[in-house]
Amino acid sequence: MLKKNVIEVKDLVKKFGDFVANDHLTFSVQKGEIFGFLGANGAGKTTAMKILCGLLTPTSGEVYVNGYNVYTQSELIKKNIGYMSQKFSLYDDLTTFENIQFFATIYGLSKKQIIEKTTILLEEFKLYDIKNHLVGDIPLGWKQKIAFLIATFHNPSVVFLDEPTGGVDPITRRQFWELIHRAAASGTTLFVTTHYMDEAEYCDRVSILSEGKLVALGTPDDLKNQYKAPSMDEVFYKIARNADV
Repeated sequence: MLKKNVIEVKDLVKKFGDFVANDHLTFSVQKGEIFGFLGANGAGKTTAMKILCGLLTPTSGEVYVNGYNVYTQSELIKKNIGYMSQKFSLYDDLTTFENIQFFATIYGLSKKQIIEKTTILLEEFKLYDIKNHLVGDIPLGWKQKIAFLIATFHNPSVVFLDEPTGGVDPITRRQFWELIHRAAASGTTLFVTTHYMDEAEYCDRVSILSEGKLVALGTPDDLKNQYKAPSMDEVFYKIARNADV
């Protein structure tokens, strides 16, 4: 049975003056898919993600998220997605529990729903022991878990993760990807930007941006075969080398 496309992008262009951040991007993402949006810093990943989240308006092209038009229905898009930014938007002077309560209220959940679900998720994410700790006092890896919990708290159909594993050790990165796979198994679509090429191996499909253009798209195995490379690191190296020629 064919899966529904949650994200549809056709000829997306985003310009800032004369600078082209996204140059005619075309791709789609299916329900329950882990879609990797890869590229070096400055490749245009974050700009495209902000457009998909309804935070920026494209210069041209067609973009739909959950069937909503990014030009005319950006507020509906925002209400139906989860978003975890590069710099976690948590409040350091609030506790773990208070951060969850605050953001869950913004999502429109009732006090009863928030308390019941928070208790369940703190146990599931193994965060119960730090529920009363100030977020500013806990390690980065724990902050990541809290931010991911908040991004998925309202059961959005698609969650956007903008370089969620930046700055942490490989073990913590792997644990975070376990959370991503668990969410995907429940039917959530995960759209993940990263500049760690090894993380591409954890995705169902991968797209690679270079200088604002989509230069590769496929499963990790397909791309390794296409570029005759043993790893996604090598795939990216070959793409970057060709871009420099």
